[in-house]
Amino acid sequence: MAMRGSRSGDGGRAAGDSGMTREELRGALDASMARLAGTVAGLTDQQVGGATLIPPWTRGHVLTHLARATDSLCRLLEGARTGTAIPQYPSMAARAAEIEAGAARPVAALAEDLAGSAERFAAALRALPEAAWQARVRMRTGETRTPAGLMETRLRELEIHHADLDAGYTFADIPAATVRWILDDIVAALARREADAEKAAETGAETGAGGDGAGRVSAVRIEATDADYARAIGSGDGAGAGGPVVLGRSADLLAWLTGRSPAGAGLATSGGADVPSPPYWI
Repeated sequence: MAMRGSRSGDGGRAAGDSGMTREELRGALDASMARLAGTVAGLTDQQVGGATLIPPWTRGHVLTHLARATDSLCRLLEGARTGTAIPQYPSMAARAAEIEAGAARPVAALAEDLAGSAERFAAALRALPEAAWQARVRMRTGETRTPAGLMETRLRELEIHHADLDAGYTFADIPAATVRWILDDIVAALARREADAEKAAETGAETGAGGDGAGRVSAVRIEATDADYARAIGSGDGAGAGGPVVLGRSADLLAWLTGRSPAGAGLATSGGADVPSPPYWI
């Protein structure tokens, strides 16, 4: 069964971390999708086979992933609506096969698929009764989110993967408020992984965190020079203690922390050392 949250009557406020209301999230999603559609409309069939910030995926892979990921969120919304446990994906192998099968399509087909998935997501949101907005469903990563949290997840996917296309839209083009809460979301995910790793160490269990079984993350502190933003990443109450302070614009910090700029372009450390490799995120 889908898990029910403890909150009630949030007045339309989001249950996630962005602080936006449902209507504000809908507006942000519509604007983000419109920007992405504009970029896709400017691509040629040849260009959709071009390289991205996340090789070996082409632009066709990224766009197909966005459409199928949106459909996967629709499945989770259906789980919230019905109170049943519906997996986000049948399996990771099925997820990979769907992306590969759609990657080589012409740009018109990719654009139509992307638009259709957006419409299905909007319809799934409209179908939710009020009580379902308090449900928590489990994503493939193991974390649980409310429907409003899934809206945030979709916005994160749209913005990061738009930049991944390497077609004119960069991390610097992501709205500043969105950049900051995506950073918060990633830092929170890393903290959960750290906690899971510590629990596993106590019980002798395996977490599988980090994709290769590595659960712990390196201690580091990130500070944005263009905003009042600073977060620590590490373990326990001393998170970030003893590690370097990584400094730079919030957009550059986001590109680094998501692994899109592993060398840390535009970033520096407080001690002048090289920017460390970012921790594995997802």
